Amino acid sequence: MKVITTSERPDLKGGAMAPLYVGWPTFIRHDPVSRTHRRAVESYFPRFDVLLVDDAEVLARAVAVALRWDGTTDTLPDGYDGAVVTAVAEHESRVEPDTLCIVAATVRPDRTGGGLAGAALTALRDRAADAGLRRVIVPVRPTLKASYPLTSMADYLRWTREDGLHLDPWIRTHQRLGATILAPAPDSMVVSGTVAQWEEWTGMAFPQTGRYVIPGGLDLVEIDREHDQGLYRETDVWMRHA
Repeated sequence: MKVITTSERPDLKGGAMAPLYVGWPTFIRHDPVSRTHRRAVESYFPRFDVLLVDDAEVLARAVAVALRWDGTTDTLPDGYDGAVVTAVAEHESRVEPDTLCIVAATVRPDRTGGGLAGAALTALRDRAADAGLRRVIVPVRPTLKASYPLTSMADYLRWTREDGLHLDPWIRTHQRLGATILAPAPDSMVVSGTVAQWEEWTGMAFPQTGRYVIPGGLDLVEIDREHDQGLYRETDVWMRHA
């Protein structure tokens, strides 16, 4: 297995990475911030877009951006969307970054449980140290939260096991690497669309205005049939790595 960057192997984009995202909710791919800033992130932060590969097979990917943060919880960006927007704007304004923000990390579904996620996260942390960045943070999207969309993230964060680690396996992965929970990240990802689009993205019908549980959603989607709009505001979890 090798650790490389996407810019070193542009031939691995597209189809080679498709297996990483099997099972992801369709609506995630329609976050406007991600779609608008994807090329800028790839162009501005190529060293922080790492792949774990075995020959021509991509086993895992982790992506991060660099930004400035004073280390206090009150000044954290507005989750994933806020981190991406801030990092791109600061880079274009030549603001010197001091913090790495990991915005995505995923492993092929058939290769989970083998330590690849930890290896990808560690590769980014090492690159942060090499770049002289003082802090590493991440807006974690908890794996099991989609099973409890009616539970607030503040309550969910109190669900720990007897060993003191969190009930959620993705949060535990970060904890085992030395990360600590900082706070919920409200409005981490905001996705809007027409009612028809949300019905397509979820495979559900929304016959009346209201709030609905959706497959893969950590929170409820708000459907407004009178204005032909669906709005999803996701709360994630801010964690800080040692």
